[in-house]
Formats: sequence, C-alpha cells, structure tokens
Amino acid sequence: MKKLIYGICFALLLSSNVLAEEANTVQVDVLAKTGRSWDGSHLPDYSKGTPELTILRIKIPPGVQLPLHKHPVINAGVLLNGELTVVTEDNRTLHMKTGDSIVEVVNIWHYGKNEGNTMAEILVFYAGVVDTPITIK
Repeated sequence: MKKLIYGICFALLLSSNVLAEEANTVQVDVLAKTGRSWDGSHLPDYSKGTPELTILRIKIPPGVQLPLHKHPVINAGVLLNGELTVVTEDNRTLHMKTGDSIVEVVNIWHYGKNEGNTMAEILVFYAGVVDTPITIK
C-alpha cells in the first residue's frame, strides 16, 4: 500500500512539475507575416528617410464610422476588443473580431466602422518616415 501511495505522490509531483514548466514556457504566435495587405495588394517598398515608428491605440465606440482616409505608410494592427469592419472606396470589405490582425491597405482610400455593441479597440503599428503623415483625410 505504501508503494502505491508513494507512486501516486510521485506521479502528482511529476505532473505538477510538467504543468509548472509549461506555465513558464514562452509562447510565440505569428499573427501576420506577409508582403500583401488584407485586400491582396502588394505592400510598397519602404520609403527613404529617417525611420519613425508610431504605435496607436484607437478606440471606436459602437455605431461610429471613421472618415474616409488613406495611409501613405505600411501599417498593421491587432483588434484587442470588439468588432471592426474596414471598407475600401471600391467596397472591398474586411470584417474583424477580437484577436484578428490586419495588414492595412497603403495609399488606398478606406474607412473603418464599428458595427458591434461594444467599444472596438485596435493597436496599430505604423512604419513611417520622419515628417511624413501616417494618415491623410
């Protein structure tokens, strides 16, 4: 009986160590890796000049539509919360939900709108150049 109890205790100790090791393991998930934007367009070459990275957290309330705009720089983001619909001027549409990533269109007029019932929150990274706007309205 003692051997059985020792065996069970050893198995529990071993499994708890495995769980502890798994909890301390770094996990990397590739959210996007591409040379194309979400609509299939090829991304442009990087601009010449001094690099300037911008990171924005954008919160869009339910029912709000952003104005028509375009980005002259490559940018990508992750929707942290809510839903977001992106529509180009020729009506190509992308529906996003929490956790989705986007490689945004470059130099193409588009807008985003929150058609959901909760705040849409997106974290966007822009790979720009000093003295060049990241968004044109």
